[in-house]
Amino acid sequence: MDPIFSPLALLAVNGHDPLALPLSMLIVFGSAKLLAALFERIGQPGIVGQIVAGVVVGPPVLGWIQPNDLLHALSELGVIFLLFRVGLEVKSSELFKVGRTALLVALLGVIVPFLTGWAILLAFGKPQIEAIFVGTALVATSVGITAQVLTAKGLLEERASRIILAAAVFDDVLGLLVLALVTSLAEGNVNWVALGTTALLATGFTVLVATLGTRAAQRIVPRIESRFRSGEIQFDIALVVLFALSVLAIEAGVAAIIGAFLGGMALAETVNKRVHDLAHGVTEFLLPFFLAGIGMNLDLTAFATREFALLTIIVVVAAVLSKLIGAGLGATHLGRTDALRVGVGMVPRGEVGMVVAQIGLSLNVVESSIYSVVVFMAVATTMIAPPLLNRAYRSAHPSLPVAEEFTIG
Repeated sequence: MDPIFSPLALLAVNGHDPLALPLSMLIVFGSAKLLAALFERIGQPGIVGQIVAGVVVGPPVLGWIQPNDLLHALSELGVIFLLFRVGLEVKSSELFKVGRTALLVALLGVIVPFLTGWAILLAFGKPQIEAIFVGTALVATSVGITAQVLTAKGLLEERASRIILAAAVFDDVLGLLVLALVTSLAEGNVNWVALGTTALLATGFTVLVATLGTRAAQRIVPRIESRFRSGEIQFDIALVVLFALSVLAIEAGVAAIIGAFLGGMALAETVNKRVHDLAHGVTEFLLPFFLAGIGMNLDLTAFATREFALLTIIVVVAAVLSKLIGAGLGATHLGRTDALRVGVGMVPRGEVGMVVAQIGLSLNVVESSIYSVVVFMAVATTMIAPPLLNRAYRSAHPSLPVAEEFTIG
């Protein structure tokens, strides 16, 4: 379908067109909020409506707007602030209590999906390296989606929720190492020293911030606040911590969202109610760009032929079941209910799975058709997860009403 109008086309014609920026933001933000409200009215999670909005206004359906650098930047900021906001609601001591279980969840949640994806592609007669890349794409977890659902429902205090968040941190480090190894194999040069260094840096950064961050914040924040009393000083400090730890996380080899989450967790017991409220407001503004951006990347060419349509369906089902079984097995000692919640919480692949597929495509070891399959899987699991989480947590009682959730001091 030819697009009726496209802000990206405006940008292409005139990079300084004053209409392009507000029109792009109006279409994405407005449609995301509208469909979120409509989905909630029919009893579905609003987060799915926001992803569907990206499908509708983006390339898959109407083509009104295309993914571009501006929307990508807003999307990145959206998920960074989301994880920072989640971190503000989590105490490090609570995560340490579930550390062993979370590590087991992360390990099994990496091993089972990897072997599943690898085996499926080999069964379809695909090359070994391509099968390995698809397996790696199934390893990734996009915790932002799960975090948003749990936050909106006031369920972050649940034991399963804490395990999911802690496992997501471990999962990011493990996924990074798997991706680094697979990329090295594709390039024909495995540098074990570099892999070891990356592992040490990523693990060291995560452990250091998680263990010492809260103590450091409790000492430093009051001192700075006592010297600079003008403006929103605590929120200013929080933003500096957020971006500084996001940068350090990337330098250490893990995702910026891990640094953002750890930054929020470090400040959770120090900052006041006002910081929670401001972080919530910024997240509400930016998050629709992250969610709609996922929908815009849906690639329907995965269904171009019967063979790839079948492969796509199998990969999507395998992606859901492998995380559900793998991650869930790590929490079986907590009982069936929590094991199910943990497994479902690790299902979304989101933008992480798409990044893995993009790397494989750029290295010429993943065909464009397989790339489409992986992108569809990443978007589909992201849309499937919220309804599954609703069902898994239907017997849980929120710690606070949703409207009051971010008024904690």
